[in-house]
Amino acid sequence: MNARGAEDRERRLERAAELRAAGSARNDPRQATPEEAREEGLRARREKIDPARRAEYLIRDAMARGEFDHLEYAGKPIPGLGGTYDPDWWIKGLIQREHLTGLGPKALLLRVEDAELDDRLDAMFTEREVRAAVEDFNARIIDARRQLEGGPPVVTKTRDVDGEAQRWRERRAAREAERRAHEPIEEKPHTWRRRLWRGQS
Repeated sequence: MNARGAEDRERRLERAAELRAAGSARNDPRQATPEEAREEGLRARREKIDPARRAEYLIRDAMARGEFDHLEYAGKPIPGLGGTYDPDWWIKGLIQREHLTGLGPKALLLRVEDAELDDRLDAMFTEREVRAAVEDFNARIIDARRQLEGGPPVVTKTRDVDGEAQRWRERRAAREAERRAHEPIEEKPHTWRRRLWRGQS
């Protein structure tokens, strides 16, 4: 070993001794300040406490402060806990909470669309549009039943195009009759008033 290597080694040993001495002075309770000693004692006690007991203590402390008093389901059963297990519960909950559309398995989307199809058809103006919408809906159901993309089984039934067009016509006629029933009747002016008005002009 040359002289330079010996000097480096000696310097490293001196530095290690200084760090060791500084560390022992910091850990020595006689040389620590009162605040450091208190913090060290708290840290040592925290290390001895089991994490489960600590979590239990924090929960009880929060309950005592009333932080759980005004939660959304306080005193009510948590929805979705009773009943059978649904493997897609999380995606259904997300779609419902966030009011998402167009996301999720095809089986679920078609079921939701089936429930809202009558309202969508009622917003259309012509029978041709209604027939095209029902045919498109049926084609997507048949495509989803092939299960090419996986997912839950499709239980939504196809709809009869002629039957849906007939129901659309009936609902439209019923709405028109209801609108006419609530329309105010326009009274014709009496003939003598018309004659009187003509005589003044």
